[in-house]
Amino acid sequence: NQEMVGWKNIKTGEIKLPVRMRVLGVIPARMGSSRFPGKPLASIGGTSMIEHVYRGTARSRLLDEVVVATCDPEIAAAAATFGARAVITSAAHDRASDRVAEVSAGDDAGIVVMVQGDEPMVTPPMVDAAVRARAADPAIACVNLSAPIADELEARDPNTVKVVTSIDGRALYFSRSMIPGAYVPRALHKQVCVIAFRRQALFQFRNLPRGPLEELESIDMLRFLENGIPVRMVPTDVKTHAVDTEADLERVSRLMGFT
Repeated sequence: NQEMVGWKNIKTGEIKLPVRMRVLGVIPARMGSSRFPGKPLASIGGTSMIEHVYRGTARSRLLDEVVVATCDPEIAAAAATFGARAVITSAAHDRASDRVAEVSAGDDAGIVVMVQGDEPMVTPPMVDAAVRARAADPAIACVNLSAPIADELEARDPNTVKVVTSIDGRALYFSRSMIPGAYVPRALHKQVCVIAFRRQALFQFRNLPRGPLEELESIDMLRFLENGIPVRMVPTDVKTHAVDTEADLERVSRLMGFT
């Protein structure tokens, strides 16, 4: 179930054996969300949101393991009830990518896939798309999924992170404001927080200076862009919606067929 990423010369005649790289899925989650405290344990159809995220992620056959990264014992205890390994991280992180970087430092995975703990509609094909795009080009620091924005309400929602890309699929900018500046159905795209990193890129992320745009928008990927590191966007047509507020929770429950 590992992704082939290269070749290694072995001194056994002319035979070259493929090197396979460990792929780790990490779900960062914390109780202290400013917009929706305790949301990882919020119920969707009688199952906690963090369990929905875990199960949707773990069904990907390209991942060798999926762990929950948290600083909260309540989340770690919940993870244990549905069979997930939890890694306790520092409580000082205010960026999910920094939390994932801490986990990756204790693992030898070459590719680390972050699936935000508020993406309960994640599916295996979404994870697979990010992993395959990342594995196809070792030079890419990270691959981030994007999806069409469903309607004008979502386009104007500051909790929906909008993204514009170049012709070749590189992210040009992420914003909580509507970009481009007018709503046109299916012309606007949002960030989907399924992100496949090269392991070294996560270490680099931790050491990069934070720029004013990252601070202003509160968006992890702007740290890469402000430091001149490209982010590759990969589109998905899977209908998905993140949970940032209690209103989002109700909407996602409807979309998932629970209400």
